[in-house]
Amino acid sequence: MKNRRITTMLKRLLFISYLLLLCGCKQEKKETIVNKTNTKSTLIKYANGFSIQNQSNGITIIRVLKPWANAKTTYTYALVPKELQASVTLNKNEYDAIISTPVEHIVVTSTTHIPALEELGALNQLIGFPDTKYISSTATRKLIDAGKIKELGVNESINTEAVLALQPDLIFGFAINGGNSTYETIQRANIPVVYNGDWVEETPLGKAEWIKFFAPFFNKTQKADAIFNNIETSYLEAKKLAAGAKSKPTVLSGAMYNDVWYLPGGKSWAANFLKDANALYLWKSTDENGSLSLSWESALDLGQHAEYWIGPAQFSTYQEMQDASEHYMRFDAFKKRKVFTTANTKGETGGTLYYELAPQRPDLVLKDLIHILHPGLLPNYTPYFFKPLL
Repeated sequence: MKNRRITTMLKRLLFISYLLLLCGCKQEKKETIVNKTNTKSTLIKYANGFSIQNQSNGITIIRVLKPWANAKTTYTYALVPKELQASVTLNKNEYDAIISTPVEHIVVTSTTHIPALEELGALNQLIGFPDTKYISSTATRKLIDAGKIKELGVNESINTEAVLALQPDLIFGFAINGGNSTYETIQRANIPVVYNGDWVEETPLGKAEWIKFFAPFFNKTQKADAIFNNIETSYLEAKKLAAGAKSKPTVLSGAMYNDVWYLPGGKSWAANFLKDANALYLWKSTDENGSLSLSWESALDLGQHAEYWIGPAQFSTYQEMQDASEHYMRFDAFKKRKVFTTANTKGETGGTLYYELAPQRPDLVLKDLIHILHPGLLPNYTPYFFKPLL
């Protein structure tokens, strides 16, 4: 579960919006590239955190450039088709892992990894996940119930014995910094840990483009390109629709946690959604790409008369908000019942669908926001993630 972590941390920090692990140890590297060849890069249009180079000898090199925020470490993985293994020699010191493809048995650690596997048709390769109760995907839940995806504990302390017993081809991990003893233990057992930094991406389409990162491990590159192209087209069409709106409503976001008001920074993923929805996010001029931490008075000073309140952390009802703090009642959006949340859209075991699926389907998030902020532009649309506070 990247999401047990993401959910927990982001719940606290952004108050909660969204969040996010690794180890700096390198895989034992065993082989030597003999024939340097011409390379062709996969087109990455929006994501900044990874690159893919396809060598003419059939080997794919994936570099993770931003495994976590402010990381100074990068990771390089060599993907070698199984049919070429006997004929290719690699220099083990050049790579953090050398992986035979296609992979057949994997473990992922974040719910945000699930939609990409599902879209690529690689869900049956998933054999383990930490904290499975947070998975909302119906298809994945069926595999969990059938015992085909094993519970691996919680992400912060993943059950390494269970992982070693499964013997996956690799683990897709994530990190909030460079130290994770659990991953080090797993790597010492010769199970590669491949780091996924999708959560660091700031733009909606940048996060969604990480489906291209997963694709080479399953020989699904063309399929990933087609899926992403459809998402991109849908997103850009929605953005264009929103740009034609006659008004630009003002928006407040976030809520308090221990007397600190957490809300998206002006360069954050959430703020970019509001920008593309043609809304005026009142903290859009701030430079943070994560969350802001304010006093409630500061939030009131700028946000008191905001027309909409999008994403009030974990709250699902007005009564919950009022019980938590009467300060919320001073905001116009609260008084006029213009508060919208993702907390009321959950999977069958209680996971918040937004945390799992929204990074992969930014087009749906944008349409939700357009439907809310510009009534009339998408009159027959049924919101997918954001619902009115109850």
